[in-house]
Amino acid sequence: MNTFLVSRTDAIGDVVLTLPVCGELKRLFPGCRVVLVGRTYTQAVAEACPWVDAFLNYDSLLQLSDKEKVAAIVQQQATAILHVFPNKKLAQLAQKAKIPVRIATRNRWFHWLTCNRLVSLSRRHSPLHEAQLNLKLLQPLGLPAEMPLAQVAELVRLQPTEPLAPQWQQVLANRTESQLNVILHPRSRGSAREWGLNHFGALAKLLYQAGHRVFVTGTAAEGEELRPWLAEYAAVLAGDLTGLLMLPQLLAFIHAADGLVAASTGPLHLAAALGRHALGIYPPMRPTHPGRWAPLGPYAEYLVFDRPDCSDCREQSAACTCIKAISPVQALERILAWQQLPVEP
Repeated sequence: MNTFLVSRTDAIGDVVLTLPVCGELKRLFPGCRVVLVGRTYTQAVAEACPWVDAFLNYDSLLQLSDKEKVAAIVQQQATAILHVFPNKKLAQLAQKAKIPVRIATRNRWFHWLTCNRLVSLSRRHSPLHEAQLNLKLLQPLGLPAEMPLAQVAELVRLQPTEPLAPQWQQVLANRTESQLNVILHPRSRGSAREWGLNHFGALAKLLYQAGHRVFVTGTAAEGEELRPWLAEYAAVLAGDLTGLLMLPQLLAFIHAADGLVAASTGPLHLAAALGRHALGIYPPMRPTHPGRWAPLGPYAEYLVFDRPDCSDCREQSAACTCIKAISPVQALERILAWQQLPVEP
């Protein structure tokens, strides 16, 4: 049996957009075993993906002695490793473990020393989506051509691995038939241009006035940071979930809701992959524009200010006028349309 290690040791959204690599490996090599190598906080994503057979925790690997690290890689009996995200330490370990095929881009000098299949790939100026760029790492394994984005999107798929806790089931069920359960995820932890708390607050009010229910998610640290804002809008919020959900339960909660609104963050990509409505708020600036980072899923969409390139805001991301130019009313209009296109259970 072929075993493939797919290394993506960065953030949740990046891991979600690497899932098509795992799915395409399953198509190219029926019956193969796919092991995702990632950080502790992305393990739940790997476990929720039908294309991933096992997870190799990079953080745990780093706690081992040098000899034990190599032995842990050898134990996987991998046919090949794909370094989707450059990681010098892991590239060196894969070489020492003598994995026969070691694939990476030509853009890192250490790949020239540690890998034996190098792919010419420039991400920054490419017109392709991040998920399409990730798939280019499969060229040495026989992926014949560039895949259309619609076909790639079909490989972005997650299913919750555990049922939603009864208390949250009850919270979401406490609605009328015409009400939507909408999640707002206002912070991005620095991973994306932010729409702003004023806009998210205005959207929460508009949704409440339209008769819908609004929930706010985020980390515990974000919850503390948002405390004054959450208090200001408490009357229009159906729930503040910041800091309350570990990733498996966040996946289950998103799956049980109708949709989520966020900037280009991990939760946005999770919602899209879970088959929920996912409305992304994006700037037009490359390389953070939706052409590169749009959510992929059956009900995924985005709003972006119609401007060729947000160059004026390049040096002042916190004051980006292009993303702020997207109005809460525009977002509301998109969300109200969800009622005409209900998601599958």
